[in-house]
Amino acid sequence: MTLPSIKGDAIAAFPAERQKATVVTLPPAVSRRVDITALATRLAQSIIPPLVVLLVLLAVWQVAFSGPGSSLPPPSEIWNESSDLILDPFFVNGTQDIGLGWRVIVSLERVAIGFGLAAVAGVLLGALVGQSVWMMRGLDPIFQVLRTVPPLAWLPISLAAFMDSRPSAIFVIFITAIWPVIINTAAGVRNIPEDYRNVARVLRLNQVEFFFKIMVPAAAPYIFSGLRIGVGLSWLAIVAAEMLTGGVGIGFFIWDAWNSSRLTDIIVALVYIGLVGFLLDRLVGFVGVIVTRGPAAS
Repeated sequence: MTLPSIKGDAIAAFPAERQKATVVTLPPAVSRRVDITALATRLAQSIIPPLVVLLVLLAVWQVAFSGPGSSLPPPSEIWNESSDLILDPFFVNGTQDIGLGWRVIVSLERVAIGFGLAAVAGVLLGALVGQSVWMMRGLDPIFQVLRTVPPLAWLPISLAAFMDSRPSAIFVIFITAIWPVIINTAAGVRNIPEDYRNVARVLRLNQVEFFFKIMVPAAAPYIFSGLRIGVGLSWLAIVAAEMLTGGVGIGFFIWDAWNSSRLTDIIVALVYIGLVGFLLDRLVGFVGVIVTRGPAAS
């Protein structure tokens, strides 16, 4: 007795149209390797143009002020006389004889305190003004008047109130940085979509829950725009305030160098101030991108 072929029976059990196999081609695996060429291209596009412009400006500066009797020192003279401030920013030779790196850290500490207080108070006041029509009518004109007062105009009042240069400088930073935070936060709160407010009513959120779950996330792009403006104004204010209050900050260093006729040191300090201000702005912008999860605050 011959047993039937299992293979033949299995094939015969299916209709002819089902015996055709379909070959499915899997998509190629996605490579997670970093494209070095694309990354290098992006870096080159970001770095080379400003570097070329900087070199051209330095060359023009060198040629324009290399002659005898020039009012400003050329870049070569700045390097010869103040290269120690560039190469070793963290030296310590005495109480007042310290590197620009330490002076920047002292100024940043004051900025962190003053700007931090301004950020917290500004967001709270801005939310109050943006949420309440009566608060906006009562406080907005006052804010608009106070924000036009120059930062240094507050310094005599703060010195009279605190009797100390450190809290006075912090107050000047606070009063300078708070206005853009308030104004931008209020604008963001007023522009919250009505659908968000309706959802809060349906969920019966209280004021605290509405603030953290609806108001702050929806107004975050506006808030961080105000914070970026505020941190720039804070850095400007501390440099100006330290010129008058003294201490070991970067502002007092510039004033002391001016009294000692060290123009090369002043120029180096200005470069430090510009770079630190740029980094502060980028830092706040980067945090804003993370918080808002998008390019709105970049």
